[in-house]
Amino acid sequence: MRLHKVYHRFSSSSSSSSSPFTIHHQFHRLSLSLPSSSCSSSSFLSLSTFKFPGIRSYRHLRTVSGKPFNCSMTRLQSLVPVEAVSGENIADTAAGSNGSASNPQYEDELGTSGGYQLPPSEIRDIVDAPPLPALSISPYRDKILFLKRRSLPPLIDLAKPEEKLAGIRIDGKSNTRSRMSFYTGIGIHQLTSDGTLGPGIEVHGLPDGARINFVSWSNDGRHLAFTVRVDEDNGGNGKLQVWVADVETGQAKPLFHSAEIYVNAVFDNFVWVDDSTLLVCTIPSSRGDPPKKPLLPPGPKIQSNEQKNTIQLRTFQDLLKDEYDEDLFDYYATSQLVLASLDGTMTPFGPPAVYTSLDPSTDDKYIMISSTHRPYSYVVPCGRFPKKVELWTADGKFVRQLCDLPLAENIPIAHNSVRNGMRSINWRADKPSTLYWVETQDGGDAKVEASPRDIIYTQPAEASEGEEPTVLHKLDLRYGGISWCDDSLALVYESWYKTRQLRTWVISPESKDVTPRILFDRSFEDVYSDPGSPMSRRTSYGTYVIAKIRKEEDDATYFLMNGNGATPEGNIPFLDLMDINSGKKERIWQSDKEKYYESVVALMSDNIEGDMFVNQLKVLTSKESKTENTQYYIQSLKDKKPFQITNFPHPYPQLASLQKEMIRYQRSDGVQLTATLYLPPGYDSVKDGPLPCLVWSYPGEFKTKEAAGQVRGSPNEFASIGSTSPLLWLARRFAILSGPTIPIIGEGDKEANDRYVEQLVASAEAAVQEVIRRGVSELVFFYMISPPISLFL
Repeated sequence: MRLHKVYHRFSSSSSSSSSPFTIHHQFHRLSLSLPSSSCSSSSFLSLSTFKFPGIRSYRHLRTVSGKPFNCSMTRLQSLVPVEAVSGENIADTAAGSNGSASNPQYEDELGTSGGYQLPPSEIRDIVDAPPLPALSISPYRDKILFLKRRSLPPLIDLAKPEEKLAGIRIDGKSNTRSRMSFYTGIGIHQLTSDGTLGPGIEVHGLPDGARINFVSWSNDGRHLAFTVRVDEDNGGNGKLQVWVADVETGQAKPLFHSAEIYVNAVFDNFVWVDDSTLLVCTIPSSRGDPPKKPLLPPGPKIQSNEQKNTIQLRTFQDLLKDEYDEDLFDYYATSQLVLASLDGTMTPFGPPAVYTSLDPSTDDKYIMISSTHRPYSYVVPCGRFPKKVELWTADGKFVRQLCDLPLAENIPIAHNSVRNGMRSINWRADKPSTLYWVETQDGGDAKVEASPRDIIYTQPAEASEGEEPTVLHKLDLRYGGISWCDDSLALVYESWYKTRQLRTWVISPESKDVTPRILFDRSFEDVYSDPGSPMSRRTSYGTYVIAKIRKEEDDATYFLMNGNGATPEGNIPFLDLMDINSGKKERIWQSDKEKYYESVVALMSDNIEGDMFVNQLKVLTSKESKTENTQYYIQSLKDKKPFQITNFPHPYPQLASLQKEMIRYQRSDGVQLTATLYLPPGYDSVKDGPLPCLVWSYPGEFKTKEAAGQVRGSPNEFASIGSTSPLLWLARRFAILSGPTIPIIGEGDKEANDRYVEQLVASAEAAVQEVIRRGVSELVFFYMISPPISLFL
């Protein structure tokens, strides 16, 4: 068997930020956000970038059965157009085969002008199909947004120049991250009390060609804020402006009276301070033109290491290279904060700086503002530049500086190593104006033994003079976050990568006499033992905390645990009612496992005041099958009666009857492997013979064979096909083996990379042998996503 290897690189893409309540279904599936959403990004990567060797060179290859590749090769020649054959082998292919290289059926598709080439029409029809809209539910669960989008970005967006600075790529025209995708329209629909979808209106008053980003609800649900840009081909200048829309009427208007105030969206962009006020990162009006690169550098570039210890660094791309890059980074990243009311009045807020995040307190009294500043670095990206965090009042008065962290060039490369000093500084979601953060006790070096390793602190926004922060909890593993509930209850997470350990603590934030206890202690690799995550509810502050659930018949307090339900037969999502004190569980909902894949997305009855009872619960669920695309439902957990709120058409009906099967097989060392096998509609291996097969995979590290062999995913999930999906090739009568597991296992003290190549090859061989054993294929294209390698077997 001859092996050909080809390296590929994906073009990078970026997208606007999204809230922690955004659920992204990739490709043609839905994005659902609670309460805000942003446009997800995708770019088309044609498999024409695959440079397969000339077909003729494979005439001598034979399978394990001894049969030549005649059947698969003949089909391949009629399926792979000229653009997928390397130029050096085109003549060779045409001379020694059926002449597919000059097949006239592809001449119109490929073109002869030497410009951009198009994929075959079967693939174009799928990629160009209108994508399903993203959904965003209002804070009070009474309205729903349908955010419309394009199937693909315009080519002109991909051709725009990029400024590659400090680890990020910037579109200098719009002053945003480069290749940022966008929405094209917003529809607003009423959600009635019984859960059905009412009439809708379109947000109107926008300029022609408007590109919409960063859609955000006000806390009272009466207004939307978003950015709008109009590119030069539609008469604009490509820069972002903040617009607001009245949710009842759909009327939109610019936030600022002046048309010369633009948003700087390189880092943060804007936040709601209260129901009628926004804090906006704007481009300074006095900024001028970008700096010009000097013909002669001002002096030699000198780098010195004054540390006693040598630290190994990761390889980062797009770093600053010289003083000119530093000036250019400052030029594009510097913002002037502006406090703006919905009536258009505006007030400058603080001095210009490179602001990276804006975070209002839960009660809207304070704003925590993070910024970065010089000295910059040529060896690490901007996330490790010096970082300053300050507190300001909501009306623009400086309160105090929380920290000013130095340049972090020396974070060790080991997993779980972190920056020294205050990190993960946030507001408590359940209390007004209360901060919490974590500080490492091991210097940030995971190889240093320390107990405790991290300490969590809390403090009021305006602490009294001399008031020290309060120790909330101490951790022996690395801090992983907090889920707040109230003064009597919070969950603290810690983990350690080397052992794959994940622990969940129950603490009482305001009761020092209550001893913290461990709720879960498990391996995060063991998906079968995953108990799920507690569902959250909205507070009067507009934040989200753990939902406490009660029953009518007892006084106990329960969590609502939402889990994927991983099993050897695939995922079967569930909702469990778990007693907080005893840990006992009661399953109150579970997905159908025969035909459909259902999951709970969010609580819809959390807009009530006071305790939530089981018989009052309403949830938003998604439902799909192998052949039916995702639809959304609202249902009461009491009567289990669902109301369908979406009715999206099948995005690619030509593949509606594709065949999908989750298969299991073994590697030579006994490790259980899984994959999803897709076959074209109507395919019969007995009648049609073997197909060319594309294998699309990504290796993963595991600590144990048992965890590596566990089944992940569901056989009933809808086959989503996007512009970069290998499933596009089903339209060309290819078989697709998607996601065959390639576990790289390092048990005990061994590292996974010690036997990387050996295990990778064994996994690939097992996948290919299984496809051939099933009679599906005798010709396999194996594409591993990372590192990007193509194998032609």
